[in-house]
Amino acid sequence: MSQERAVPASAVPLEELSSWPEELCRRELPSVLPRLLSMYQHSDSWIEHIQILKIIVEMFLPHMNHLTLEQTFFSQVLPKTVRLFDDMMYELTSQARGLSSQNLEIQTTLRNILQTMVQLLGALTGCVQHVCATQESIILENIHSLPSSVLHVIKSTFVHCKNSESVYSGRLHLVSDLLQALFKEAYSLQKQLMELLDMVCVDPLIDENDDILNMVVVIHSLLDICSVISSMDHAFHANTWKFIIKQSLKHQSVIKSQLKHKDIITSLCEDILFSFHSCLQLGEQMTQSDAQDNTDCRLFQKTLKLCRFFANSLLHYTKEFLPFLSDSCCTLHQLYLQVHSKFPPSLYAAGISKAQQEEIAGAFLVTLDPLVTQLLKFQPFVEVVLDSKLELPCELQFPQCLLLVVIMDELPSQPEDVQTLWCTESQVSEATTRVSLLKAIFSSFEQCSGELSLPVHLQEVKSKGQTEVAVTLYQHVCVHLCTFIASLHPSLFPELDTALLNAVLSANMITSLLAMDAWCFLARYGTAELCAHHVTIVAHLIKSCPGECHQLTSLSVLLRRLFFFMTPPQQVEFIQKFSPKEAENLLLWQYISFQALPAELRKQTALEVSRSGTAECRKWLSSSRSLGELESLNPVLSALLAVCNSASEALDIGQQTAVKEVGSQLWALLNIKLVTGQPYVQQTLSLLLPLLGFFIQTLDPQLISQVITLQTSLLKSEPPDHVRLAVLDFLSSLGKLFIPQAIQTGFVDETAAARVERVKQEKGTFWAPFAKVTVEEAEKSSLQPSAKRARHELPLEEEEYRSALQAATAALEAIESLLQKSPPPDWLLTKMETLQERIDKLKHHVF
Repeated sequence: MSQERAVPASAVPLEELSSWPEELCRRELPSVLPRLLSMYQHSDSWIEHIQILKIIVEMFLPHMNHLTLEQTFFSQVLPKTVRLFDDMMYELTSQARGLSSQNLEIQTTLRNILQTMVQLLGALTGCVQHVCATQESIILENIHSLPSSVLHVIKSTFVHCKNSESVYSGRLHLVSDLLQALFKEAYSLQKQLMELLDMVCVDPLIDENDDILNMVVVIHSLLDICSVISSMDHAFHANTWKFIIKQSLKHQSVIKSQLKHKDIITSLCEDILFSFHSCLQLGEQMTQSDAQDNTDCRLFQKTLKLCRFFANSLLHYTKEFLPFLSDSCCTLHQLYLQVHSKFPPSLYAAGISKAQQEEIAGAFLVTLDPLVTQLLKFQPFVEVVLDSKLELPCELQFPQCLLLVVIMDELPSQPEDVQTLWCTESQVSEATTRVSLLKAIFSSFEQCSGELSLPVHLQEVKSKGQTEVAVTLYQHVCVHLCTFIASLHPSLFPELDTALLNAVLSANMITSLLAMDAWCFLARYGTAELCAHHVTIVAHLIKSCPGECHQLTSLSVLLRRLFFFMTPPQQVEFIQKFSPKEAENLLLWQYISFQALPAELRKQTALEVSRSGTAECRKWLSSSRSLGELESLNPVLSALLAVCNSASEALDIGQQTAVKEVGSQLWALLNIKLVTGQPYVQQTLSLLLPLLGFFIQTLDPQLISQVITLQTSLLKSEPPDHVRLAVLDFLSSLGKLFIPQAIQTGFVDETAAARVERVKQEKGTFWAPFAKVTVEEAEKSSLQPSAKRARHELPLEEEEYRSALQAATAALEAIESLLQKSPPPDWLLTKMETLQERIDKLKHHVF
């Protein structure tokens, strides 16, 4: 042995050291290692660096004390190793653009650098493998330089490989073999490192600035790598994510406060959306392609599986770290909206087949609803979803509505405090207010005008065991809203009342209608006392309205509908409270259908309304009030009309006559100037017309003449639509009513000339849209007929003669035809002789 050691160990050449036997390496470690470390630190050659590193790792690392590896080796070597790798990467990137098949010098240089980098990664892999092989449980503090250094090198390698197309400017093929080797070495190194980290234990007694923060750095470094490899290797990407989630949960108790949860959630959501969009793109390609490509199908299945994996990972992570996700709620909210905005029945959905929709829904979308369920109890999520200043682009408004319906479905199974959290408004801060879920539902529903008008359809199971059926968005929201109302905690009824009332008063008709439907469900589902209470509230609101407005219209429709759900005893109470005997209450009775009342009560109430109404009209007629005060009678006339429409059988002859008389007297006050100049008088006319029309069979023919005359003049001034409708209503009531000839003169006697002119105008109006097309078609025809000689325009009277003669000729031809078919009646000859005499007399006039 002394001969082998003629030269001191500290001076043995590197080449000789690499051939030492294992026992010699173990024995000479204390003297050789300091020299090697010194050489490593002071060497300027990349080749020598790698040579020294490989010797240390392969020959001497196995003999080092694993408890002191950090102090004796990793902390002294790895920082320089990382700098060395960065220098090589910089040189590689700098010279890559000069690469060409002609420039052999640069080509050789770059290939040498890549080969050196592969060796460096191999040396680091040896370090990791050694630690894994020698320890069952690893304290991170004892090797903390190793994971951070390895992850830095791995990330840098993957970034370079990902950007290689642009880095090497089309000359990638000259180094592609070494880049592939570099990627595989980095891939292998990361797998080995994850195996090592799986063995790591974080000592909870260690200062949080050491062991705990080291693990946090490791996790976030792997997160950075995930963002790099997401488009390079899907399986490797998924495995890296799986490891991140696993390590986060494994060390949850000590690192939960240090992890950057927002970064993890954001990255995971981005990967979910990316894989989901990839899945949709593949689905669209498959749908548009006639031929079924098995490769596309397999890729679709693989991508969908990736979607599900990411979604389940998010679900798991969210469940474990929910208290720390306050600043991630907006991201989670947007994830739900973005996914549903691209999925049918959204107007912005991808064009995928029905089978693909079902596949995606069953494998991926099913994971999003449990995510929402987890977030229900989390106040920051509530505040994001119900933010009063939430402004969403058009494509996300429909998904928001769907999300709110899902939340509404889940709330009944939640504790009362969670329901209260969602269903009550709150001032979150000076700048932010949280609205109630019910208010948000109506607001979101109102924004879905496109989906409502199309309408889009959603699949829904009406009852357990039945197949799904397609329902409109309106049906979907209405049914789920009513179900929610049925389960609502009584303490939240005030919030429900407020939300329903505000929605009923909305300027948006469809929103108001939804609220009315829900309110009617509540009236039917709830107690009789609750229904009566609501009817009373609505009645008072109607009486407090200052005048005609959309709110009054909505309230009046609601009152009419709710009144049908009242029990007879409560209807009696309502009649006593808002007695029709008092003129001020006729304002209410104009909106109520008397068909909602039992027969006897209907008759009694109708008579009271009729008597009170006619009395008010007579009072007005006998007073010295001006026509400007005619507006006050409109509610009275409307109430009388309500009686005629829904309880006419309750009026005896005397009462009918009384209504008819006041109507006739009021009509006599109207004239064309007054009607066209005053909107409230137009309203009076619109009420009088159907009221008089109801008594048309007993109406004075002279009055009918006056009505029609005024209508004719009024239509020329183009009145509002409600006036036109009232005119049509009155005309329809005329039916086959006989009007004496003397009264018809002047307003129904249309001359032949006027009729011809009217027909010409109507024909011109109806024909205009088609005239241009007809001319164009004629011009395109290849068979042009010869032009006809223009016929001399006949005087208007001559046209009338010609028309009359044609009618007479047609009548004679009809008689001739009848004579050929059957024997003539006895009186025919006498009639024909009389006709002949008239023809002879006419001849004298012609000559």
